[in-house]
Amino acid sequence: MSKLKSASHRVGIIGGSGLYHIDGLTDTRWVKVPTPFGPASDDFLTGRLAGRDVVFLPRHGRGHRLLPSELPHRANLWAMKKLGVAWILSISAVGSLQKKYRPRDIVFIDQFLDRTKQSLNHTLFGRGIVAHVSFAQPIANELRALLVASAKRLKLRHHDGGTYVCMEGPAFSTRAESLANHAAGHQVIGMTNLGEAKCAREAEIAYATAAMVTDYDCWNEDEEHVSLEMIIANLNANASAARDLVLDVLPTLPAAPGWPCHSALATAILTDRKVWPAKTIRDLKPILAKYL
Repeated sequence: MSKLKSASHRVGIIGGSGLYHIDGLTDTRWVKVPTPFGPASDDFLTGRLAGRDVVFLPRHGRGHRLLPSELPHRANLWAMKKLGVAWILSISAVGSLQKKYRPRDIVFIDQFLDRTKQSLNHTLFGRGIVAHVSFAQPIANELRALLVASAKRLKLRHHDGGTYVCMEGPAFSTRAESLANHAAGHQVIGMTNLGEAKCAREAEIAYATAAMVTDYDCWNEDEEHVSLEMIIANLNANASAARDLVLDVLPTLPAAPGWPCHSALATAILTDRKVWPAKTIRDLKPILAKYL
């Protein structure tokens, strides 16, 4: 365990254990980051990888201890901002809603559909300060384009674009739900990424998802219905591709933030500065620093 150490222009990576056991990761240090929103999913692993300062977060905690609905998105993203993260690569397991998205494919999504009841856990604001960020394009397309380019170089099976249906969980879809999502033409379904993306936008962090397909959702009767064993087998197979993707894309990221999402709050805060509560200002200092 180490004391909190901040740095600027780090790259955040959120995913499973396979992502923080990457060859070449050096200067590693686990740090605990207290937040005004309570504990994060776990401590954060900082280090150097492919020439960049990186911060890894086990999304569900080491040992996979947290349900999707228990993920503390506000704490996780506040802490990433505190640690100087300007970009986040989200590596996430998803189910496929269409035949063409096969298990072990990667979908670089560009849209979300919200099927959760987690709105209060999906914003850093409130408590006296109101902000409405633009979210028409919920993924940082500049970062997504770099990930797609990496997948092409690595000859990974991938798809450029798609909608991620974010459901509550922890149970998988009913057949009726799955058929409705399939008929609507959506691409993949998961339980975690929407809250991350919303809080990342409010924190002015560029966020993109590499959605790793583990199974066909239960709409597809031609395939075996989703099981935990199937998902784990495909998760293990996807881990190697995810590590290769991270290693390839890191050197292509810009040296400093400068994309539109890095100034998402510039026109988003509606509350008059004169009435911002002092405690909320203190709590959100990493987020609001350049607007104080």
